[in-house]
Amino acid sequence: MASHGIPRTARTAPTEERRLQDRDRITKYRELEDSIRAKASANSYDSSLFQLTSKLLRLNPEYYTIWNVRRRCLTSGLLSAPSDGSSLSKALPSSSRNDTTNPSFDSSSPSSSAATPQNQDSRTTGKSGTIADGGVKEGDSGRGQQEEEAKSSTTAGDDSRPGHDVEADVNVLQSELAFIIPLLLEFPKCYWIWKYRRWLLEQAIVRLPAAAARKIWEAELALASKMLTKDRRNFHAWGYRRYVVATLESPSLAGTSMVEDEFAYTTKMIGVDLSNFSAWHNRSQLILRLLEERHADDAARKAFLEAELGIVGEALNVGPEDQSLWYYHQYMISQVIGHPTIPTIAPALTTAERAAYVRREIDNIKDLLEDYEDIKLIYEALLEYSLVLKRLGEQGQVESDENPGLWLAKVRKLDPIRAGRWDDIGKQLGLDHP
Repeated sequence: MASHGIPRTARTAPTEERRLQDRDRITKYRELEDSIRAKASANSYDSSLFQLTSKLLRLNPEYYTIWNVRRRCLTSGLLSAPSDGSSLSKALPSSSRNDTTNPSFDSSSPSSSAATPQNQDSRTTGKSGTIADGGVKEGDSGRGQQEEEAKSSTTAGDDSRPGHDVEADVNVLQSELAFIIPLLLEFPKCYWIWKYRRWLLEQAIVRLPAAAARKIWEAELALASKMLTKDRRNFHAWGYRRYVVATLESPSLAGTSMVEDEFAYTTKMIGVDLSNFSAWHNRSQLILRLLEERHADDAARKAFLEAELGIVGEALNVGPEDQSLWYYHQYMISQVIGHPTIPTIAPALTTAERAAYVRREIDNIKDLLEDYEDIKLIYEALLEYSLVLKRLGEQGQVESDENPGLWLAKVRKLDPIRAGRWDDIGKQLGLDHP
């Protein structure tokens, strides 16, 4: 069995020699863990503790408490103290801003880590024994003033304050980012590695001048591209890419819109792998903003809609059994149908035009049956789009040598487990159970 084309390694019974080796590794692991906990309990966040965390995280990057200890080591001496007015409100794009995604569909919002503390007294212990690096409490009366200062600031950090060594901070942050790369390659779907990497990037904005911080973030975008080359459907990497792009676009890094480049990137990734659901999803999240920034008129929007229907239609001709293609096709049909309160690609379409689009797609899907007569997804789409025509007041306009009753009978045979669903669709179409 494989996952995204990566075969699983077959398990074999361990030998006695292997058991002894495992026992020795476990003993050393526990000794290492005890050493870290002892030094952390003594508030000894020095370079020796920092090196111990490196050893343990290479063995077990899922140990999120050790990542927090490593943060404490950085903020306790390896990094310069942040400026008094620094705040991560500068570092992160506003949650209300629709950058490269629609908020209702994007769960990859920036990390909620607070600004790093200036001394150990300001640190608190979080829930479940984890360490929270919280320099400013939520609801602090000074936070609003900090945000106002951030809005008027054009740089990410203040390199003129006493004791602030920009070059040293750049070296530390780049070294940490490099430390993580081998871990990401070996454990690409470990949440805690991604969260720690986000925190490091946030520190770049808080502590460095905007130009220096932007270079680090641009390098991060290149890394995200490499990760997606290694595993094109890694949803962690796709969500991380959206996060990096949104921050690069933000005022804190003197950013501008990247929606055209990101839309072109989805085209490239889809061309490499039509089954890349994440690429199709990312594309859907970019479209409305893309059209807005192009100042597209009704004619341009209609042309764009037809082009997207053509792209996904060609993909379905190649792989009609691919569910990710049908999901995107359903999204495009939802744009055809429109909604009175939700923005869509072509809001100026008349009801007659919407029905014509749906009828055309039904005809195109019917052509697939000539070569693929036993694929359930084809029949399911035909039934769903017949319901769409009915809702548009065009229920009598499905003109073909086939009819929804035959499609329904076929899908019952192909997927008898969902008999209740097919009964419900039959009732909505006004068809009697055979």
